[in-house]
Amino acid sequence: MNETRSRRLRDKSSGPATLVSEGCKITGVVSGRGDFHLSGTIEGDCELEGTVTIAKDGHWKGTIKAGNVIVAGQVEGDIVGHGRVEITNTARISGTVTGEAIAVAEGAVVEGVMKTSGPAKPTEFVEKRAND
Repeated sequence: MNETRSRRLRDKSSGPATLVSEGCKITGVVSGRGDFHLSGTIEGDCELEGTVTIAKDGHWKGTIKAGNVIVAGQVEGDIVGHGRVEITNTARISGTVTGEAIAVAEGAVVEGVMKTSGPAKPTEFVEKRAND
């Protein structure tokens, strides 16, 4: 079995991520390279080359364009993942979700449209980490 296809994005690491901690709020355009982890609040759009992770307590209002996107928190706006988009069981999304492949866990709420841009087959997973 090819392990890279069965592992989730959160189980892979490409180095330390930029962290926006709980209680922190950023307003404006966010751009850059590398991974990005949000536990606070961002109001604005982004164009990032790495993986954007919105933690369970994270809230993003605006358009997210990134290499990969993992959502466990709340997003009000569109998500454009150039690679994979993973939506966990605690996610709440209001907007269009686009990605080469999209994985949605049971319990997630998506109010909008989901579009896959690649030839990948749909992926389903059960979130086994209740505290993430």
